[in-house]
Amino acid sequence: MTGSGEHLGRARERLTALLVDASTGALGAAGGHVAGVYLRAGSPGLLRLSTLVGLPGRLFRPWWRLHMDRPFPVADAYRLGVRVVLPNATEMVRRYPQFAAGLPFQFGSVYTPVPGTAPSFGVLTVLRPAVPDAEDELPGLDHLGRLAEDLGAGLRALAAEEGDAAVAWEGEPVCVRPPATRAGSARAGRFTWDPATSAVYADDRLHALLGVAAEEFPATGAELAAAVTPGDARQVLAALRETAAGRPPRSPLRVRAADGAPRLLELWPPPGGPDPPLVSGVVVDPGPGGAADGVADLLPQGVFCLDRSGVLRYVNPAAARLAGRPPAELLGRSVWEVMPWLSGPPYDDHWRSALLAPDPVHFQVRHGDTGEGDWLALSLHPGPGVVTATVVPTRRIAPDVRLPGPPEPGAAGGAVPVAGVPAAPLYRPIALAIALTDAVTARQVSAVVMQELLPAFGGRRLAIYLLQDRHLYLAWEYGFPPGFLAPFDGVALDARIPGVETLTTGRPLFFESMRKLADTYPGLALDADVGARAFLPLIASGRPVGSCILGFDVERGFTTEERTVLTALGGLIAHAMEKAQRYDTEAALARGLQQALLPRRLSAHPQVETAGRYLPGTQGMDVGGDWYDVVGAGSGLALVIGDVQGHGVQAAATMGQLRSAVRAFALGDRPPDEVLSGTNHLLIDLDPGQFASCCYLRLDPATGAAQVARAGHPQPLLRAPDGRTRVLDIAGGVVLGVDPRARYPVTELELEPDAILALYTDGLVERPGADIDDGITALATALAGAGAAPGRHGGRSLAGVADRLTATARRAADRPDDVALLLATRRRASGGGP
Repeated sequence: MTGSGEHLGRARERLTALLVDASTGALGAAGGHVAGVYLRAGSPGLLRLSTLVGLPGRLFRPWWRLHMDRPFPVADAYRLGVRVVLPNATEMVRRYPQFAAGLPFQFGSVYTPVPGTAPSFGVLTVLRPAVPDAEDELPGLDHLGRLAEDLGAGLRALAAEEGDAAVAWEGEPVCVRPPATRAGSARAGRFTWDPATSAVYADDRLHALLGVAAEEFPATGAELAAAVTPGDARQVLAALRETAAGRPPRSPLRVRAADGAPRLLELWPPPGGPDPPLVSGVVVDPGPGGAADGVADLLPQGVFCLDRSGVLRYVNPAAARLAGRPPAELLGRSVWEVMPWLSGPPYDDHWRSALLAPDPVHFQVRHGDTGEGDWLALSLHPGPGVVTATVVPTRRIAPDVRLPGPPEPGAAGGAVPVAGVPAAPLYRPIALAIALTDAVTARQVSAVVMQELLPAFGGRRLAIYLLQDRHLYLAWEYGFPPGFLAPFDGVALDARIPGVETLTTGRPLFFESMRKLADTYPGLALDADVGARAFLPLIASGRPVGSCILGFDVERGFTTEERTVLTALGGLIAHAMEKAQRYDTEAALARGLQQALLPRRLSAHPQVETAGRYLPGTQGMDVGGDWYDVVGAGSGLALVIGDVQGHGVQAAATMGQLRSAVRAFALGDRPPDEVLSGTNHLLIDLDPGQFASCCYLRLDPATGAAQVARAGHPQPLLRAPDGRTRVLDIAGGVVLGVDPRARYPVTELELEPDAILALYTDGLVERPGADIDDGITALATALAGAGAAPGRHGGRSLAGVADRLTATARRAADRPDDVALLLATRRRASGGGP
């Protein structure tokens, strides 16, 4: 263990302790269910969840990493430096519909910035019960403010001693189960064990729990193990050592105290700590379970209780039989570990609802091993510290349940509509409206309608027509026989067919049977003999947009409520389509601008081969920020790649200005640090409200000597002639456009003949829900396997290597960000030397 490694580990331990204390304090201060802290990440523009208290980490995984520019309350609190309070779900939907789409439950939340630098360290977050009161009546806000200030002071002190990198967060969050969230009458005490010295540090609650006076408390790990479970101290000591080696138990250990009473021991190492790291632990006395008085043991239906961390605290025999294990083997384990059929979509949403909202949750789950049918009916009943679940086998599928199954063709969801399902509940228009906020093209809007509207009402067919030059053109179809709708594509507005008349009259048309449709429109071609149809006008702010057709396989009536809801949904779809048409026009403009600003050809040199690739994003206006260039710089070449934050026309315009500035500095053969400093000042003076990352390299083709400077950009890759590939360690400064005093240190390296240098933007290596380091590792692996030396010696051409590295991104149907790649290699001289 090196001294520097131990030093960094101690700093990480201090950081983790500060964050855990603030999170647990916030949980009690605001009467919350969940608390945590988001910190700045090492990657520009990202916030990462560092600690999570009161909710199983696996259920919160989609929110472990957030972009600072997303329309989420965490991002607003961070960027603006103001507290954001959402007292209930209504306010959440009104202000942050995208956030509400991911957590559509009845809860309130508070987001308090942690004061620091540029503009803050992060955000202290609490999810709490919903209240109808106004913001200034929520309890605990002042206390939360003081906790955030204290945390900020601690982080400032740590940053002053260890540097800003010490208060950035990478990797997964530390998930903590505080005593306050334990079920029933559980008592718990915390401790920390230092494997290097074997010293133990414990709180007073652990003293009381073990019945040992503070002055007599165990001083070493071995003594602690004997105090926790005298009958098997070796098990506890082994678990402590395994945790220190980075292998903590997957679930709490079930042990026995000296009097035979059950205890639960939970251990975890802080991520990124020293080698070996400090070990944190909690000893829990679970106490009597809420249902453990023997009454539930006699019930024929299954009953089990879990705490807010998802750990089972009680299981009756009937529930244990469904899990296939005795009750004693289930206690203290995660419910998703022993009942894996309760995990994954859509069940994770049900669990989140039970842990965040006060109302019971009812759903059905497929389970083929019950012996009494393939389905189980579950009811989750939330309590202050425990969720009680009842489960019974069932053969009947409730009509309001969306069952898991293979997605429909073209759909992104994992649920299929149940035939004969009655109308959707009233929240469905809100769910559709929220989902439409992310749809920015006509095709995306249509896909959302198919995924949300059809399952909600049990429909099997969908057609959307858009108005253009007094004709209706088919924009989307699903479920109709192949070719059936072709004769209606481009139909004029004077045609007497229901899809036209619903738009020209502005009135929806509902037909409970195909016979009624045929009677109303004699001679109209029908796609089926049995079923029902609904024709909805798409009208936005009084302007006709198109029409929508819903088809049902069975005859059905439409209640007054259903007609009202469907008509309202037609208005939502119309507004989304109108917005999508504007986006399509602007996206075409942005793409044209981007292509005009990118270099048509790269500067050439007899001894250097280069290849560049650019792929625009596929989500509406996700285009415009990335660029690359190769410029003659004195007797050498300058290679540059950059990424402007944001998308659209503004990002493309800013990119063009930065590219021109970098070219001007390069043509003057300025050193890399001066190029980035000058470009940084230019961007600040322009004040476009955007920042940019950049990597600039000046190469001497004759010798291979290179000088590199980096401004918040991903590290370059270098593939040696023998195929070994590594991530270069290039010193860097902050992104351009933020700090006028920023400095950009220069790193020197040598580019051997036939080696390949790869510069890239984060769109090539970053994927939602995955760590960017994993993407960089995958790119390095692909570059290592790119073949023999490129160029004139008969190996893979550099252009072929570029195509191979971007093949996956090129084939992807959905690229959330644009992609840029620049490769360079030196040719070996004919005499064999450089």
